[in-house]
Amino acid sequence: MESLNETSADRFILLGLTNTPYLQELCVFVFLIMYLVTIAGNLFFIIVVGTSVQLQTPMYFFLCNLSVIDIGFSSTIVPTLLINSVARDKSISLLGCGVQMFFHLALGSTECFILSVMAYDRYAAICQPLHYYKVMSKTVCICLASGSWTVSLINSAIHVVFTFQLPFCRSNHINHFFCEMPPFFYISCRDTWFNEVAMYISASIIGLCSFFLTLISYVSIVLTILKICSTKERMKAFSTCGSHLTVVSLYYGTLTFMYFHPRSDCFPETAKTTSLIYTVVTPMLNPLIYSIRNEEVQNS
Repeated sequence: MESLNETSADRFILLGLTNTPYLQELCVFVFLIMYLVTIAGNLFFIIVVGTSVQLQTPMYFFLCNLSVIDIGFSSTIVPTLLINSVARDKSISLLGCGVQMFFHLALGSTECFILSVMAYDRYAAICQPLHYYKVMSKTVCICLASGSWTVSLINSAIHVVFTFQLPFCRSNHINHFFCEMPPFFYISCRDTWFNEVAMYISASIIGLCSFFLTLISYVSIVLTILKICSTKERMKAFSTCGSHLTVVSLYYGTLTFMYFHPRSDCFPETAKTTSLIYTVVTPMLNPLIYSIRNEEVQNS
């Protein structure tokens, strides 16, 4: 009987954010504006850094990586969300779903790594200023960035393969606005214990290790700053970390809720809202945060 109910669905129906017509129109308008702001803001930031001699430093190299991630993140999710909000056919192919999940996971993991590397960069700049350009040499920066991308791509590929090896028999309707792993576990007719454990282990290794590296870096930074006698210099040192701390708090807060709560506690509507923050809102805010709070970028 179970074998008769199993299906190798080649298309999935994304239920989206809402079925209310006027709310769908509002969503299209709001998310289109947010998407355009995200693309324009991040492209503008990359152009400013690329054309300014004074911004050719390790910190801005990693910020450009972050902007590339934000453009990819938003472009992976928002166009599908906009199309599904206005189209009658809300289906997505198995291949399209797999590609979307792959890039979403890869870009999300890379952002975790890059944020932790940026914290280490701030540690080197504040705690080891005399050796900064030796510790964060061009070769080291390239290795850290390329390593972050490589590990993330491999990790993402593994999870996508595991997820789409599951048989889906309960439904081909995904109560989400894009293809993310947790909603797929609910429609599988096989025990997804292995997939969930793999997801938690991966999230722990990547997310928690990145978070603790960031935390350790900032503990060292704070201890160093507190030793500075001049209040003005102390505030200046704190200000260089403010933007990064804002982005880290917003990103890790939403990501932790999405991937570390028990499956039984998952409320679809809450999960959708959480996903919106780190896939749509955060990529839009990042270039604004780093531009508004950064005098060097404003001058450039």
